[in-house]
Amino acid sequence: MLDDALAQLPAPLRAPDEAGRVAVLVRTDAAGATKEFAAHLHDHGVEFSVGASFAHLDVHSALAQIPAAAWTPAYQARKPRAAETGVQVEPRDGAWVAEATSLVELRGWPPGTRLILRKEHPHPGAQLRITDVEGLRITGFLTNTARGGPGGQLADLELRHRRHARVEDRIRTAKDTGLANLPFHDTDQNRIWVAITALAQDLLAWCARLALPTTAAGYEPKRLRLRILATAGRLVRTARRRVLHIDPTWPWAETITTAHTRLAALAVP
Repeated sequence: MLDDALAQLPAPLRAPDEAGRVAVLVRTDAAGATKEFAAHLHDHGVEFSVGASFAHLDVHSALAQIPAAAWTPAYQARKPRAAETGVQVEPRDGAWVAEATSLVELRGWPPGTRLILRKEHPHPGAQLRITDVEGLRITGFLTNTARGGPGGQLADLELRHRRHARVEDRIRTAKDTGLANLPFHDTDQNRIWVAITALAQDLLAWCARLALPTTAAGYEPKRLRLRILATAGRLVRTARRRVLHIDPTWPWAETITTAHTRLAALAVP
């Protein structure tokens, strides 16, 4: 699946630099925290950030050796205001991060692998696990991102890893494109159905990435259908150009025409 995903990226993004690194980041939860998968990522030259499985790491001993001064506040992401650009960050109350790379055995992991831990007060109603310490929820992740550079602070790396949870949004939207139910009794027919829903997700994702303006790029399938896909319009040819006519009173007419203009300007593959 990883190889298929990388193959879909434009060739310039997959081209390694002089150090053999590719400008791609792969994030997973603890299910991807295996030495074999990490080695595969290392061979591809990509950066990775995978949730740490404490079953294979002596985290309790590492926690006992981390000095209190080594813990720095974690970041809380917030949505930008209307006049701002990008995602704003601010310190998160009751959450801290620290590096424990030198305190655990990472033999067998790719060179440069680092372990970064996070501790925080559990959310109201959350139950502690056996890996938690002194009433604090302990989590961690492994990454091969080098120290230093823009966005290289521990809190930045931890926030970057935590944002991989947006995959849950993709799962939810996948149900809106047909994955909520398998309509057939036959396995082969359902396999075709799943492939079609995956194709629909790909089309929506690339449409948002290539055509939609920033304000509409985060639309989910239901909103896309309401505001864009189900909108009546007329495509005419004039002066060897294709012009899209949308009712100007439609609130999202400019978004649709902008998307069409951007798609029409793309080179034919």
